[in-house]
Amino acid sequence: MNSDISQLLENKPVNIKNKLSAFWITLMFFYIYADILGFYSPGIIESVISGEIAGMQLTEGYLLIMGLWMAVPSLMVILSLVLSAGINRWVNLIIAVISFIILVASSFVGEFSIRYTTQAAVEAILILLIAWNAWNWPKVESADKP
Repeated sequence: MNSDISQLLENKPVNIKNKLSAFWITLMFFYIYADILGFYSPGIIESVISGEIAGMQLTEGYLLIMGLWMAVPSLMVILSLVLSAGINRWVNLIIAVISFIILVASSFVGEFSIRYTTQAAVEAILILLIAWNAWNWPKVESADKP
């Protein structure tokens, strides 16, 4: 009976633009949750209030740079939907590579935490999926092919 139901359900492939946009949304949620859950770690809120975290001063410049960088995945949600295919593919690839490099580099800042490492691993997988999907952007089938 289960196979009868699965034969009745439609399962169309997801458009690449929608897929990339969904990956960026999911990645943003992981960024946000990692930061929010980080506040539950002992001493973090006090550290933020004092203006320093992981040995770095929380200056206006630092906060501006971080705010601008976190705007990137937000913009990628809409850009993945509206950019033309060729530009879209390259923008997703380039931003994914830069995101991966920043994620790896930020793994060496602060204290080790299994929670953060696990979340960073999921973020890395999502970024790699963005890059893989952009790299493997579906090609138009030629009418001349048999």
